[in-house]
Amino acid sequence: MVIALLGAAVAILSLQASELRRLPTRDADQGVASRRHDLYAVSNHVIARIDAASGREATRWQGDPALFPHINSCTADRATLVCAASNFPAVPMDSRIERFDARTLRHLSTQPLGHGYGSLTWAMRHGGAWWACFANYDKHGGELGRDHRFTTLVRYDRDWREQARFRFPDDILDLMAPKSASGGAWGRDGLLYVTGHDRPELYVLRVPAESGVLVHVATVALPTDGQAIAWDAKDPRLLWSVERSTRELVASHIPVIDAR
Repeated sequence: MVIALLGAAVAILSLQASELRRLPTRDADQGVASRRHDLYAVSNHVIARIDAASGREATRWQGDPALFPHINSCTADRATLVCAASNFPAVPMDSRIERFDARTLRHLSTQPLGHGYGSLTWAMRHGGAWWACFANYDKHGGELGRDHRFTTLVRYDRDWREQARFRFPDDILDLMAPKSASGGAWGRDGLLYVTGHDRPELYVLRVPAESGVLVHVATVALPTDGQAIAWDAKDPRLLWSVERSTRELVASHIPVIDAR
């Protein structure tokens, strides 16, 4: 019985995504978000709202690089874009959440998170809680005494009080080295989907109820290299990612994960 349980614990699925569509946009650099009929391309201090049907840019916000040095990702939360931002590559690491009107891209507020577990790369609401991932790097943009192994996922309550903390399994950390977790999105199946900085892979994780180590369920080969991701607002198995080298938003079908 013990042997069977150990064998099941290391059985990690290996799957392949199917590319469906590419949309060229000048700001496809750090990540992508999806809301209703719109897509959002994110690039440090720029956010572009793009009509998903035509691929045409509808609105573009450009911030002062001195005030917005690094917006890593955004996620649509009702009528608001919730964006993970930091002072990367400066140290000590300082993180904050920037909020924008999802239609006009007017900047609404800044929520400082300060110096904590690392450089904030993505944040989103799920299951009545806020989830935030803090990246750590071996060299460029990293702090003395920390490396990629300190990458941390934190669960907060609705008022941003810390509830639980999670670390990534060693096999995923080894694959992300010397960088960290750049993108993440909860699936409707209750699993967490995470990307690294530059490998064309999507890591599927089960999150424990309390603080601990995330469980690696599957790895899905992607047609793009890491960075921040987003599920399509209408199709629960369609994932958007970015191709930085060609400045494209890429839609892929992600197979259903049997996590039993």
